[in-house]
Amino acid sequence: MKQGDYKRLSLKILASMILVPVVPFVLVVFVSFHHFAGSLQSTTISSLIRIVDDHRRTIELFLTERKTDLQFVADSFGFDDLTRPALLQEVFRNLQKKSVAFVDLGIFDESGVHIAYSGPYELTGKVYREAEWFKEVIKKGYYVSDVFLGYRQVPHFVVALVKKDKDRAWVIRATIDTLLFNDIVEKARIGKTGESYILNKDGLFQTERRSGGGLMEKDTDGMANLLPHQGTRTFVEKDVAGETYLYATMWLKDNNWLLVVRQEKADAFKALRSATYMVILISILGGFTIVAMAFYMTNRIVTEMRRIDEEKSRLSQQLIVAGRLAEIGEMSAGFAHEINNPLQIIRAEQTLIETIVSEMKEQGELKESEEMEEIEDSLRQIRVQTDRCGGITQALLKFAREKETAPAAVDLKRFLPEVIGLVIRKADVEGIDVQQVVSDDIPLIQVDASQLQQVLVNLLNNAIYAIVEQHGAAGGKLEISAKAAGGRVEIAVTDNGCGISPENIEKIFAPFFTTKPVGRGTGLGLSVCYSIIEKMGGIFGVQSEEGRGATFTIHLPAEG
Repeated sequence: MKQGDYKRLSLKILASMILVPVVPFVLVVFVSFHHFAGSLQSTTISSLIRIVDDHRRTIELFLTERKTDLQFVADSFGFDDLTRPALLQEVFRNLQKKSVAFVDLGIFDESGVHIAYSGPYELTGKVYREAEWFKEVIKKGYYVSDVFLGYRQVPHFVVALVKKDKDRAWVIRATIDTLLFNDIVEKARIGKTGESYILNKDGLFQTERRSGGGLMEKDTDGMANLLPHQGTRTFVEKDVAGETYLYATMWLKDNNWLLVVRQEKADAFKALRSATYMVILISILGGFTIVAMAFYMTNRIVTEMRRIDEEKSRLSQQLIVAGRLAEIGEMSAGFAHEINNPLQIIRAEQTLIETIVSEMKEQGELKESEEMEEIEDSLRQIRVQTDRCGGITQALLKFAREKETAPAAVDLKRFLPEVIGLVIRKADVEGIDVQQVVSDDIPLIQVDASQLQQVLVNLLNNAIYAIVEQHGAAGGKLEISAKAAGGRVEIAVTDNGCGISPENIEKIFAPFFTTKPVGRGTGLGLSVCYSIIEKMGGIFGVQSEEGRGATFTIHLPAEG
């Protein structure tokens, strides 16, 4: 795969890994937040409605109690009794003991003349025939007035009721402490900006508003609040300053007073705002995590694909090299066979020359001399070298043989020196000290000698390579040992080479795995060796420390 193909594939994988989780993530966040926001808004509005209703009950209970107090006085005493200043003063003191809400107490005849009064003002004899509150109480029998100034020129409101005797009708009236009533109304405080107040039908404040608005002033913020409605009405509206408020309103006093509870929208839905910020933060973090993981996983996938493609390419190259090595093995067997024929002729000619020289010496045709000794020494050297070449070609033929042979008894005391002989010259050239340690009591083993030779030669060659990598041409040590080990025979090949890293030690028996450069190894040696030892019923193991060398051990069943 080309570099551009990897880039296009990487972009496709990245887009898929971002879009696939992002779409459901966004949907889940949006739907969850929508439901949560709706639930939170409903809870906030329901809480405000509950506060308005509870406050209404408190205000109505307060007014009802004041009416009951006046009704009790009117029922307990007659007009003549209450017009006596001393008795009226006593009754007023008793009312104040029951509730400090009473500011004064007055008795009026049916023409509106203030007959008797107990309180801080001089109101006795005043005529209230044209006063709005007097007209309403005569008409309805009971009346709670709006806040007004009256003769005292102080904002106040009164509670009055009519009492009818046999011969006359008269009115008992009490002024309510506006500060106390104001405190009762203002108790409904919600959050930092929540407040409650009362307006009359003309939009005049009947109680003070915490954010601004004195008694009898005009409410310029919420004239839309005065719309007639049943029960509790909730809405959102801006005031003249541009602040947005959440309102809850309810009519009181026969729809003459409007109880208003309001709170700044930002304050009312503060929890929603906090939740919004949290959702935004979670969305950002979630999105960042998804994108980061997408980049990470895409990189890992593409990297793994590159590795697999490179491994496939390397595998193809190794298969080619393995094929070439197999061909070379076959060729080496042929070369060994072809070389062996001339060696046999050389050996025969050398023997013939030795025979002729010996006969000529016996017949006296040749005399002992320095030149004759050199000739005889050369003939002996020819014999040694031809024997040596013959041994090498025989070993090559034996190693390259493909024919399956039946297992036979192998004596390691004789077998191991033969194997070492195949690599000793290579080890000497590299300056490696080769040691052989074989126990005298080692039993025979029943194996295919050629296959065991193949395994040991491979291990020795690998050890030589590792030693050269670590030490160069000096300081290398290689040891092959064999001993009995509990019904088995243990063969160990130990070197002081470069060793095997922890991440590679579990892979070394895998086919085509190699740490050697391209052209120096096929990765087939140890996997084939492992397979051979396993078929022999043995166990192949390795111990290594990187930079300190390695020990390969083979455990084979001893002959029974």
